[in-house]
Amino acid sequence: MRILLVEDEVELGLAIKQVLVNEKYVVDWVADGIEAWHYLESQWTDYTVAIIDWLLPGLSGLALCQRIRSHQNPLPILMLTALGQPEHRITGLDAGADDYLVKPFVMAELLARLRALQRRSPTLQPQTLTVGAFSLDYANNTICHRFTQPPQMIPLTVKEFQIFAYLMQHPDRIIPGSKLRYQIWDLDNEPISNVVAAQMRLLRRKLAHHGCGCPIETIRGQGYRFNSTLFMES
Repeated sequence: MRILLVEDEVELGLAIKQVLVNEKYVVDWVADGIEAWHYLESQWTDYTVAIIDWLLPGLSGLALCQRIRSHQNPLPILMLTALGQPEHRITGLDAGADDYLVKPFVMAELLARLRALQRRSPTLQPQTLTVGAFSLDYANNTICHRFTQPPQMIPLTVKEFQIFAYLMQHPDRIIPGSKLRYQIWDLDNEPISNVVAAQMRLLRRKLAHHGCGCPIETIRGQGYRFNSTLFMES
């Protein structure tokens, strides 16, 4: 899952980003509303949730939220603010926020509210994802080949897991390598162009080590595809 974090307090932004990265989220962090809007407008970047502070330079979080909704964008939004009066919460929710978290807060509550957003939105990650012969377990960071005896439970690194998750969410579609880079690697640390190919080699080697074929195909000159029909029970 890719999150857009819009927070101008440097220490808080760094702390939130680190907590989210530790939870396997991919995070783009910006410090003002105008830059956040430019990120949201970019066609090559897809976000599944936004965490937006109310008081921002350039374009306030409230105005950003209203602009997102005026474009009929259903992006789930968690609004952060030091303004905790009932009338402020009502204003934020009426502007289009899905939830509202008052500063100061503990990170555990932030994560709990993100999980609640995930449960309410069918477009966000489930606990498990099954496509074809494979099941991905979000809680345990594993991929399972369901038709081996016994079923193979293969532990994944964070990047391996994110690659599998994104491709399984778009089965049988060719996803360009550039799209995978922007979905899985932090834009603040833009990866080298061949990082996806290198990661794919390691991923296939790991699956082979566990006696399992890899359902991700390389389509020369186009990208990668999760083939949902491979390795099905005969």
